[in-house]
Parts: sequence; C-alpha cells; structure tokens
Amino acid sequence: MPEHLDKSAQRIRSMFGQIAPRYDLANHVLSLNTDRYWRWRTVRRVPPRDRRPVLDVCTGTGDLALAYARAARRLGAEVVGTDFCPEMIALARQKAHRAGLAGQVRFLVADTLALPFESDRFQVVTVAFGIRNVADLQRGLAEMTRVCGPGGQVAVLEFSLPRGRLWGGLYRWYFKHVLPRLGQLIARNRFDAYHYLPASVEQFTPPEEMCRRMEQTGLIHVQAVPLTGGVATLYVGSKPQDRKDTPR
Repeated sequence: MPEHLDKSAQRIRSMFGQIAPRYDLANHVLSLNTDRYWRWRTVRRVPPRDRRPVLDVCTGTGDLALAYARAARRLGAEVVGTDFCPEMIALARQKAHRAGLAGQVRFLVADTLALPFESDRFQVVTVAFGIRNVADLQRGLAEMTRVCGPGGQVAVLEFSLPRGRLWGGLYRWYFKHVLPRLGQLIARNRFDAYHYLPASVEQFTPPEEMCRRMEQTGLIHVQAVPLTGGVATLYVGSKPQDRKDTPR
C-alpha cells in the first residue's frame, strides 16, 4: 500500500514556503529546463483570445502567469495569479517587476478551494503542477470551472508517469532515486519536499480518471495531451456557452 500523503493546508503551505527561495532553480535543474517548454505549450494550446482576464491558480513563483501576461499584453487582458503560500507570491511579484510586467499581472494570496472571485469571470483558468497538492481535488477543479466564463477554457498541466516499458522504467528510476536526493541538495528543507514530489505524482489521479473528474465539474470536450513521452500531461476542457450544453 502506498504511504498516506499529508496534504493538509498547513503542511503544504509551510513546505512550499520553505523551499520558495530555491524553487525555480530546482524546477529548471530537475526537469533539464523542460518545464519552460511545458508552460510554452500550455499557452500555445490554450491562448488568451480577448480582453477578459486570465487566472492561474496555485501559481507558485508565477512562471505560467507571467507567460500568459506576455501573450495577453497585445489584447489588453489582465492576468491574475493566486497561491495560498505568501512566500511564493512575494517572489512572483518580484519576478513580474523585473520582467516589466507588474502592470499586466496581479498576484494575490488565495486558496484554490475558495477562490475570491465571482463566477464566470475569466476566459482561461490554469494550474501548473499544483492541482495534485490541493487537499480536495474535485473541489479545486470545481472552483476553477466556476470562475471560468462561458466559452472559456480550463487547463491543468501536471506531472504524470510514462507508460512505456523502457522509457517508463528509466524515468521512474530517476524520479524515485535521483530526483529526491538532487532536489534536497538544491533546496534543503525539513519537510522532505523532494521525496513528497514523486510520491504525490505516483498517487495522483491517472489521465482517464482526471478527464472524467473535469467533466463532472461541467466541462466539455476534455482532452489529455501527453508531453515529453508522458512525463507531464496537459488536460484541457471547455466551459459550455449555454447551460443546455452542460453534460448531465
């Protein structure tokens, strides 16, 4: 039986607060910079199309929100990034200022399980590598769908496990034996964050079930797009224009 993972808000907030200063470096090193490509693919696949705002939840240090801010600038669309870890939000604001995007993107401390926005507000709602850390996955997806506007899209970028025997076996070995040690070396912390990472991915909802869960929130045309041989998966669903289009 897999070990039970503690995803309580207090533990997750404290863990990410402690690794925040070295979070970006660890991401880029451990993924060999592939994380940048995955975010680029997300913006290309689910681009902003009008002046309505874009929301990125569990934004961390803001990389995906900043990528959307660059893409939405020509449209005049605001981007909002939220995370319940204040240390992460502080770093995201610094990055926006350095990138000259402070007027284009806002970062707020907020919980994905209770987003402080009215329904049907955003043209695109995204999350990158954060939804598996949310204590109640279905409630988090439902909140993302709630604040997405009719005709808008919800995009979830998340780690997954490759299924091929050779590639899958190689990757699982790296993920279980190399990544945790290297991650702890880069971003030392008392929460064993980089042992939590492979365990949380291993226990995360498989792609077929994830698509069903997104459909259960009312999204339609849900697709799972594997990236880099299945190391990550991009899930995309659309919110119906009319209530009659909502699946029952």
